[in-house]
Amino acid sequence: MKILVAGGFGVGKTTTVGSISEIAPLTTEAEMTTAGIGVDDPGQRSGKTTTTVAMDFGCVTIDRSLKLYLFGTPGQTRFGFMWDDLARGALGALVVVDSARLDDCYPAVDFFERAGLPFVVGVNAFDGRLAHDLSAIRWALAIGEHVPLVQFDARDRLSVRDALLVVLDRALDRATREKRA
Repeated sequence: MKILVAGGFGVGKTTTVGSISEIAPLTTEAEMTTAGIGVDDPGQRSGKTTTTVAMDFGCVTIDRSLKLYLFGTPGQTRFGFMWDDLARGALGALVVVDSARLDDCYPAVDFFERAGLPFVVGVNAFDGRLAHDLSAIRWALAIGEHVPLVQFDARDRLSVRDALLVVLDRALDRATREKRA
């Protein structure tokens, strides 16, 4: 199954893919330059010096019959043209959110709502904390109760696993409903 890991710039997509992948993840990280000043804002508490310019790729085996292929999207708006190609064939997505920078995730939420692709909003707990509680985040993002909202830590393999299992459950639920129709 192909799963996308998407979201705004500097929210933890590359970290998410890297912490769960059973292979050394393919990353397309490039050094941030002065050209990005005022364009790419990783947030005040970030020490980010690189950025994804194409995609990240990793995989994880769920069981003998199921392997997840994870594709991390670039977060900057200027790379948005790549999302359609990356989404082709995907069965679901994890939209990674930084609760202190909610504005950065609106394009990802909008993209998956328009595409009709099942998605889960995963709020990355930077430093183990959230800037807002989950109910306030759901309200701010204007997502319905049908969209799962989970807290996770992109650095922790088991936490990422649990978030991805929610995505997998959404994708399988949709496939089951479509099969019945």
